[in-house]
Amino acid sequence: MPMKTLDATVSTFEGVFEKFRSEAANNKANFILFLADKDPSTNLSWCPDCVRAEPVIYKKLEASPDNVALLRAYVGDRPTWRNPQHPFRSDSKFSLKGVPTLILWEDGAVKGRLEDHEAHVESKIDTLLSGN
Repeated sequence: MPMKTLDATVSTFEGVFEKFRSEAANNKANFILFLADKDPSTNLSWCPDCVRAEPVIYKKLEASPDNVALLRAYVGDRPTWRNPQHPFRSDSKFSLKGVPTLILWEDGAVKGRLEDHEAHVESKIDTLLSGN
């Protein structure tokens, strides 16, 4: 099945997240990937861990035989993300500490997560995808 993807920024997140939640029951698995913005001069993320993890995450989710939804939430440029008051850092639902962070969203809550240092590990993505 094709992976359904939604994209959000800090300013559009609430509206896109509402759509994501309203459609969650239609999918076998729902993920939120918090990642760094791309640098306009290189078209690559400013975050080396994001550059390493993104293709692995996409490959694993796209290979799933089940309906999978992915909300990509871009945290902004490096100075924006470094602000301790960043909305994704202070949001109690997510309590982000680093990017990339891949979250399994189930029944209106975080069911599992992979943070920056492990978000590229295929076996851990497989475990998260299986819901364990």
